[in-house]
Amino acid sequence: MALFFILIILTCAVLAFFVLIQNPKGGGLAGSFSGLGTQMMGAKQSTDAVEKATWIASACLLVFVLVSFVMSPKGNENGTQKTRSEQVNRGAQSMPAAPKPAPAQAPAPAPAQGQSAPAQSTPAPQGN
Repeated sequence: MALFFILIILTCAVLAFFVLIQNPKGGGLAGSFSGLGTQMMGAKQSTDAVEKATWIASACLLVFVLVSFVMSPKGNENGTQKTRSEQVNRGAQSMPAAPKPAPAQAPAPAPAQGQSAPAQSTPAPQGN
């Protein structure tokens, strides 16, 4: 699958390149080389070559997209397969909640000068 993804991206870049170098008024590749295109291939042939390359790139893009669709993993037959985000959310909901910490007791007030501290009561041990 990753191979087709890479091929689709590269084909899109090539197709964008060919579309951008075309000139709708007929200049295109031949006009960008200041006549050099006319000496090498001729103006008509350069336009035909760019147009053919555009058609080939678009056909390749179509084929890659269709093949990647056919080869993509399919869902369950009954249509109950969850998306990845639904699976993550469901997993988070099924986890038990963390226990809440016990509330902290307020510190006892300090005894004033001259007073003794109040006695702390401790529970008596229970025997069995």
